[in-house]
Amino acid sequence: MTSWLRAIRGAIAEHFTLPSDDLLRDAVYRRLWTSILISSFGGQVTMLALPLTAAVLLHAAPTQMGLLTAMEIVPFVLFSLPSGVWLDRVRKLPVYVVGELSLSVIVASVPFAWWMGWLTMHWLYVVGFIIGTVYTTAGSAAQIVLTQVVARDRLVEAHAKNALATSGAEVAGPGLAGVLIKLVGAPLALLVDAGLLIVSASILRGIRVHEERRRGAVFGPASHFWRDLKAGVRFVRGNRLLVSLAVAVGSWQMCHHAAIVVQILFATRTLGLSEQAVGLSYMGLGVGTIIASVFGNRISRRVGPGPCLVIGFAVCAAGWLLLAVAPANRVGIAAFALMLLFFGTGAVLIFINFLALRQAVTPQPLLGRMTSTMRWLILIPAGPGALLGGWLGEHIGLRAALAFAGGAAALLALLAWRHPVIRGVKVLPKAESADEWVGAEAEVRPLSAMGSAMDAT
Repeated sequence: MTSWLRAIRGAIAEHFTLPSDDLLRDAVYRRLWTSILISSFGGQVTMLALPLTAAVLLHAAPTQMGLLTAMEIVPFVLFSLPSGVWLDRVRKLPVYVVGELSLSVIVASVPFAWWMGWLTMHWLYVVGFIIGTVYTTAGSAAQIVLTQVVARDRLVEAHAKNALATSGAEVAGPGLAGVLIKLVGAPLALLVDAGLLIVSASILRGIRVHEERRRGAVFGPASHFWRDLKAGVRFVRGNRLLVSLAVAVGSWQMCHHAAIVVQILFATRTLGLSEQAVGLSYMGLGVGTIIASVFGNRISRRVGPGPCLVIGFAVCAAGWLLLAVAPANRVGIAAFALMLLFFGTGAVLIFINFLALRQAVTPQPLLGRMTSTMRWLILIPAGPGALLGGWLGEHIGLRAALAFAGGAAALLALLAWRHPVIRGVKVLPKAESADEWVGAEAEVRPLSAMGSAMDAT
């Protein structure tokens, strides 16, 4: 009997033992990954509780839901470029930690306002704006911290594992969030996210990374702030791959935000789902992200990062179009969960490749400015997309907004597939030389000498 148990134990250990070269064997990356996992569980609560508070408790109209989403995007447009210059001059990890703590405070303000009787849509607009402001800086810092922990040739793998951490939360999180919201109400459920963000920040504080910081005050005369900002923008503008990615993913963000402002309304008002049922349906999102997280790196290696990203566009389009024609019955409820599964799969395929490509091609001293510039570019269309989705949902119908998102995303997938700069990326490109861009050289580099990662692939 003892030998039999020992054999079973050995088989289980062999099955679940990580390969010797697995990223999770690295203690620093494992700590970062754990923090992402914990904060993702809290994020699932906020993802459901905030729009449900607006839709169910405050009876928000589609245009108000669109404005709430747009308020989270405005800070990216306003602050992304200057924050990129600032991030290239400071240590990124402390910015990441402070961002997690700041989010915990602003998320906790919603149940406090509800308890005091102050909660209105205007309060949620302010909350959305502050959340967007934190994500503008801390979110960019988090992406750069990953490049300080993981070798560049393993960035797709790292982003896939990060997506696996979030997908685990997306499978269990929505169901638990739905139960929690049912028991205590959407506003109070946000306290769980606030607590998990504090835990995440405490884990991040224990990470040790080596980082060289550029000297000089950000806004002082020695900082050359505007010159450095222009250097980051010119670097992105001068790289054909980055420009193509910005246009493609920015167009997808417009479609995504046109759909996201109406999908909760569609679920609660057209399909008649309760808060708990919405949470259970969102488990489909987690299943989709797990599928893409497990197989995304393999697909990217087989077909290339560029084509894999285009596949993500097409999968998202299929999900939105499916929900646009779904009947208001049990089939429609299944279609809602399936749409979320499609979206989870497609979004992960898009972003593990998009993030890896833009980080791989960028020299280390420009990562902050590149990240902020790219986030600024891809989110400029998101605000109009959210407002358009809200307008279509209120004046034509919720299905019209979903049909617009799906049709536009399908057209995007077709155009991106025909674009040689994206379709031709079969391997991660090498970073350009930092000396050509940092400092005074960035002021004189001629646009006729535009470099591109695609030239070498």
